[in-house]
Formats: sequence, structure tokens, C-alpha cells
Amino acid sequence: MNNAIYNFLLPQNETVLEYKKSSWERKQLETELQKQLEHPIDIPLIIGGKEVRTKQTGQVSMPHRHSHVLATYYKATEKEVNMAIEAALEAHRIWADLSWTVRASILLKAAELISGKYRAVMNAATMLGQSKNIYQAEIDAVCETIDFLKFNAYFASRIYRMQPNSAFNQLNKMEFRPLEGFVFTVSPFNFTSIASNLNMAPVMMGNTTVWKPATTALLSNFYLMKVFQEAGLPDGVINFIPGSGALIGNTVLESPHLAGIHFTGSNQTFNFLWQEVSAQLFRYISYPRLIGETGGKNFIMVHPTASPKEVAVNAFRGAFEFQGQKCSAVSRMYVPVSLWSEIKAELIRMSKDARMGEVIDPMNFINAVIDEGSFDNCMNYIRYAETSADAEIIAGGHGDKSTGYFVEPTIIVTTNPNFKTMEEEIFGPVLTIYVFEDDKLEETVRICNSTSPYGLTGAVFFRDRLAAATMCEQLRYAAGNFYLNDKPTGAIVGLQPFGGSRASGTNDKAGGEFNLIRWVSPRTIKETFQPDTEYRYNYMME
Repeated sequence: MNNAIYNFLLPQNETVLEYKKSSWERKQLETELQKQLEHPIDIPLIIGGKEVRTKQTGQVSMPHRHSHVLATYYKATEKEVNMAIEAALEAHRIWADLSWTVRASILLKAAELISGKYRAVMNAATMLGQSKNIYQAEIDAVCETIDFLKFNAYFASRIYRMQPNSAFNQLNKMEFRPLEGFVFTVSPFNFTSIASNLNMAPVMMGNTTVWKPATTALLSNFYLMKVFQEAGLPDGVINFIPGSGALIGNTVLESPHLAGIHFTGSNQTFNFLWQEVSAQLFRYISYPRLIGETGGKNFIMVHPTASPKEVAVNAFRGAFEFQGQKCSAVSRMYVPVSLWSEIKAELIRMSKDARMGEVIDPMNFINAVIDEGSFDNCMNYIRYAETSADAEIIAGGHGDKSTGYFVEPTIIVTTNPNFKTMEEEIFGPVLTIYVFEDDKLEETVRICNSTSPYGLTGAVFFRDRLAAATMCEQLRYAAGNFYLNDKPTGAIVGLQPFGGSRASGTNDKAGGEFNLIRWVSPRTIKETFQPDTEYRYNYMME
């Protein structure tokens, strides 16, 4: 029997490779990109470790060249959803009782596989399937995925270390049980790493999952599933079931064994899940844990002492990296009139300079939005601004979906701080700016705080540190991740646990202990060495 107490040290974040022309990583990536372009694959369901194919199929196409098919996938029917639930419950019996260090070793092996053997595979799949450029794929599909896996093993060790004190004549201990039942995981298209973490965070704590991946991220998500299997994940611990969100969700919600939902996506979908769970509480053997990260209408507030160049560069990157398809992307900015001319000139310069096109060309900073629905949504907001008396488009404003779903980085300036594009989430490359009089700073901060229902990320740019402290206090609930002199995107696992409240979710902070502890149901155990043998109190026996 191995009764050692393992010591998991604080991990180092995965190094982001540079992919310069002559580098080995660039050559490997180019080879893998060509391979995935030329050889479409078959994506089955994976239930109980077995590949399952149904009569219903769909295709995975590239957003930047939508005529090119990367894969054919199979869709779950109600039968396969119920099979996945049964497989998850069956696997739970073994997985829940397994030593947590064995579970950790599987996560750590998966991290090593992605760092080496599958680095190019994960990057290429994310680039082609989700239209991310090299850098955006590397920091997501590889580095952040690895960081989640390694840090979750470390965070779990800290949780399991939390034990109560014991006293004379007793031994007290805390058992961190996984939830009773299965966890339903619903992952988005925009981050491969989120798809991994939505499953592997509860899995690390002994849970099993039924996974509904986003149809527009199936290529990278399927490769993730294969990596988990190669790392030693037992059959049925994660069950991979692409298909209709409505069909899968409705079937899952009817199971009395639903123990939790781990979700990243739209407010509308999360609100629906929450309402349906509430309406069906009578079904469940325990109250399901609902952990969700939803939308954002993220801001930059500029103080008159800020550096115009720093503001412009960080606003541009924060708004237009990955075409603004990040929950944390900058979508609205408040600029004092004294700095506006310099900031405006720099934003327009970068907009003209940044190239847009396919991910295969590494010089393209802007790629395609994820699908036609996203393209049409972005263009509808842009057309609304074009025809409004309250707004002016100073950069971008055009789109083309003839070969790929390309929307130019678009900058709107409005005279109305409550303009439609200042309030509503767009989830695309559209930034709206409100220019205010310098002496109206305090009023504008109040407007910023109350404009949006969301509370995910925000940033303040300044040189006056005392003024920044005041704004930070005034905007306390406006953002769950708050940045000083930095773009409000790019949270790193282990450094900035991520999540927001208000309409942005449950703020359970992926990338920290907060999230993992939601996936356990603690049991306190007290053992008494010499039980009482007399019912009367001592003073009653005098």
C-alpha cells in the first residue's frame, strides 16, 4: 500500500512559443495545418469510451473559408444522451473512489501530451476550426489548457489539505466527496481551453460528465477528448456527445441524477437552464450546482492623465484580438476629450495597418468570425450605427461573407452614452467610444457602472494613482476581473482567476480553488474514542 502524502508544488505557467519563421514549432505547425486541411476526419460520439455513430450527421467547416469541410460529425439523439448519462453514472462508482493523486496524474499526463506530442495538432485544429491566428491558438488551445490541467491538480491538493482540528477523545476529518450523480458540461466555441476545463475541473474532484461541445469547435474538442483518453482517463468519465443543444439539454434536465451544470455561453441559454432546473427541483436527488460564465459588455475607462498611446494599443488589442469573440473583449470605452485626438489617430492608424484574412497567412491579425449568424449579428449593429444620428463610424464598417465570415474591425464613436452598441453584447469586432468632457469624469464613471447589466471585466488607464484608486472603488461591482493600465483580456490561470457577476455569471473563478470547491460535497466525520456511558450531566450526580 502506498500511503505517502504527495506534495504538489505550485506549477509554472506554460511557455508561449514564438513561432518565428525558422523555428521547429513553426515547421511542425505548418505541416499539421496542411495535414488537417487535406484530410477531413470523422467525429463520432464517445460514450463509455466507445465510438458511437448515428444516422444524423453534420459538417465542420472553416469560418474563413466556409466551403472547405474539415470533418463530418455525428449528432446525438435522445437514445445516445441517455446512454451517456448511464455511462457517466457507471463510471462514477469507480472514479469517485479512486485516489485523487491518480486522478491528478491523468490530468498531468494530458498536460504533457498537449505540451509536446499534440501541440501542433491542438493549435492547427483551433486555427482551422475556430479561425484563430497562431498566437491566439497557442495561448488558448495549448498554454491555457495545460495551465488549467496542472494548476487544478495543485489546487485540489490545497483543498484536500483543509482538515478540521481534533480534540481530546476524538478524531475529526473532512471527506471531500464528488457530487452525487453526473455533471452536465456545456462548452463554447471561442476557447478550446474552456472546453477542457469545464470537464476536467469537476473530473479532478471525482465527478463524471456528460459533455455537449459547441458545434463550431468540434474539431479541437474531439482532439481534446482523444488526448484525455490517451492520458488514461477511464471509459465513461467524460462522455462526448455533439448534437442539438435543445435536445441534449432537455433530456439531461429530466434525469434525477443531474448533480451540476458547468457552463460557458450565452445568458439566454444559461438563464433557460437555471429556470428549468428550478422548475424541476422535485426530480433531483440533490440540489444541482449551477456554475456559469456568460456574457460581458467590458469597458475601458480613461482618466485624463493616461497615456494616449497605451490606451489606444490596449483598446485595439482588447477589442479585436480573436475578432472580439472573447467574453472579456473590450466593447465600450470612455475617453476624455483632452486625449481624444491622439487616441483617435492611433486607433485609425492600427485599423488601417492590421491585415485581415485566412489563418494560414501568419501576417493576418484579423481572421473570420465564427459563423454566418455571428457575421449577420455584427453587421446588423454596424448598419444600425451607420444610420444613427448619434453615432459615427471612424474605422471599419464593412463585411464580406462570400468566401469566409469576415467583419472589419469597426470603431463607432457616439454622443449618447446609452447608445445601443454601448449597452448590448455584440461578441464581435465592434468597439464603441463615448467622448466626455474632462470635468464630467465622476459622472461618466457612474454611467459606466450603470450602463450594462454585465459585470465581467473592465480597465482603468491613468497616471494619477489616487484617482485610479477612487475609480476602482466606484466600479467595485462593474467587473469581476479589473485591470489597471492593461487591456481587460488575457487572464492567466494561477495569476488572475477569471469570472464575473451581475449578468456575467456565478463568478466561481475558473483558474483557482473557488471553482474546484464547487464540485465537492464535503462530509465531516467525527470519531469518539470513549463514548459516553451515562445520560446525566456530572452536576446531576453530586
